[in-house]
Amino acid sequence: MAGKIYDSPSAALEGLLFDGMTIMSGGFGLSGNPESLIPEIRDAGVKDLTVISNNAGADGFGLWMLLQTRQIRKVVASYFGENKLFEQQYLAGELELELNPQGTLAERIRAGGAGIPAFYTKTGVGTVVAEGKPVEEFEGQTYVRETWLRADLAIIKAWKADPAGNLIYRRTARNFNPNMATAGKVTVVEVEEIVPAGALDPEATHTPRIYVDRIILSTINEKRIEKLTTRPRETV
Repeated sequence: MAGKIYDSPSAALEGLLFDGMTIMSGGFGLSGNPESLIPEIRDAGVKDLTVISNNAGADGFGLWMLLQTRQIRKVVASYFGENKLFEQQYLAGELELELNPQGTLAERIRAGGAGIPAFYTKTGVGTVVAEGKPVEEFEGQTYVRETWLRADLAIIKAWKADPAGNLIYRRTARNFNPNMATAGKVTVVEVEEIVPAGALDPEATHTPRIYVDRIILSTINEKRIEKLTTRPRETV
């Protein structure tokens, strides 16, 4: 270990995991998932987890691993795609689900990082999303109140980091990871590349170092494609 940089995923998670904790896990579809950290959580055997993530992985990938081992008790998310294992566990009553519109989920996480305990949105008004939640009128329009989301641990994936913890994400991986980096009591980041201090343009930094506690170099970078669509090659 040197400063914020740890030698391995297991070393970076040492002392942070416990039963019943809440974990934010970055990623959008199969992009930007903390692929190296999730297997270490599985191997640690912690259980009764609440996981906050845009989606719950795909067959054999990402958070699916923690579903397979029955370590997750509750999922707060917005999309599940074709995750058959999640579907089976939810329909069997083995898994608690808090389903959010995608923009609302992102804003709840951002609010948690910004210290804003609640906000109002029109999204979900008049639907099951608003059931049991306070509603209020502003300028003649009805809004539903949503609350912040925070976590004991945020595990995220970035493209590049410097030793101080400044981060840059690549393309779609920037969707949820930056917000989650701000909303965890402890934030552990896996990156594809660690660059020397001063190598990152301060104007291009997506997450400043103040939010990052521990960094590891990714050991898994599969870069899967969730739905591969092709067309015949045109002949000349």
